[in-house]
Amino acid sequence: MAHQMLPGALRANVLTNPTRAGGDRAAAAPPRSSARIGRGKFPVAAISDDYLPMRSTEAKNRTSKGDITSLRLITAVKTPYLPDGRFDLEAYDYSINMQIEGGAEGVIVGGTTGEGHLMSWDEHIMLIGHTVNCFGTRIKVIGNTGSNSTGEAVHATEQGFAVGMHAALHINPYYGKTSSEGMIAHFKAVLPMGPTIIYNVPSRTGQDILPPVIEALSGHPNMVGVKECVGHERIKCYTDKGISVWSGNDDECHDSRWKYGATGVVSVTSNLVPGLVRSLMYEGENATLREKLLPLIKWLFCEPNPIPIDTALAQLGVARPVLRLPYKALPLEKRVEFVRIVEAIGREHFIGKREARVLDDEDFISICR
Repeated sequence: MAHQMLPGALRANVLTNPTRAGGDRAAAAPPRSSARIGRGKFPVAAISDDYLPMRSTEAKNRTSKGDITSLRLITAVKTPYLPDGRFDLEAYDYSINMQIEGGAEGVIVGGTTGEGHLMSWDEHIMLIGHTVNCFGTRIKVIGNTGSNSTGEAVHATEQGFAVGMHAALHINPYYGKTSSEGMIAHFKAVLPMGPTIIYNVPSRTGQDILPPVIEALSGHPNMVGVKECVGHERIKCYTDKGISVWSGNDDECHDSRWKYGATGVVSVTSNLVPGLVRSLMYEGENATLREKLLPLIKWLFCEPNPIPIDTALAQLGVARPVLRLPYKALPLEKRVEFVRIVEAIGREHFIGKREARVLDDEDFISICR
């Protein structure tokens, strides 16, 4: 419905939030003073630059920047499904409990590994809220509320903090790429809401977040740090400047931590072996453990994430063999290879109680919802 002109030709301050399901939501932000001055005139709404409609001044559930920068192992947790397409919350809760028992200190909910890009925002925020409600006192919940649309990112982040997440993860606008100035403005729109990690993965977004962008944002009190996938030298660039940075590459995380000063890792591998990845982050340089894990790490990225982790969790009996399209399970030879890798590392190091098994093609279910 078109917005009508108000008296005195003053338009209402309207924030429109597109949703993933299509359609628009419009919510008018009322001016702080609506006293009428003269005929047909209203005073300009006294809204400051940092005004956010859902921002709360309550401090009881606030997480400090230091609460997040102390995390060494953050797991990018997988989202399991039921055959009808809904989330399998029983399997999800089991996985989160295994992360806590294995020593992970934080989880990314609805990230690339968790397939947030295949969720509606309703599903996405529900899963963040569920994780906070069930596990928020035992592990830090970092919600991926990033988007290539600034308005959508603002809306999702408002909701994520409203349901209690401890921090947000934000990617730079992808596909509809923007300038460095546009990136800075995009991140500045979400930073006031709470602790924020910026995620740089050019192989997926098609655009690198260059150091000047991060440096321009580093002074903001809610700028926690960077999840960085470019490599060791970029990580060292930030650590030399006192900016917290987590490796986004499991195969590099050991050296990034102990040789280049990374705070820790945001890991896919820890979905399977959280205890071993924790050791990699906490127990000093350990080339032997790194070499032991490399075959598993290489296997987990033999196809785009999350295809291998979906396959692996099904083979371990931790998640049902249900994949949301466009993802399909790894081919048979790779499934056989995974069982051999589990045997080489030791089944006792992996989550779950069943033996790793080779599933047949017909065991996997593909869904589109």
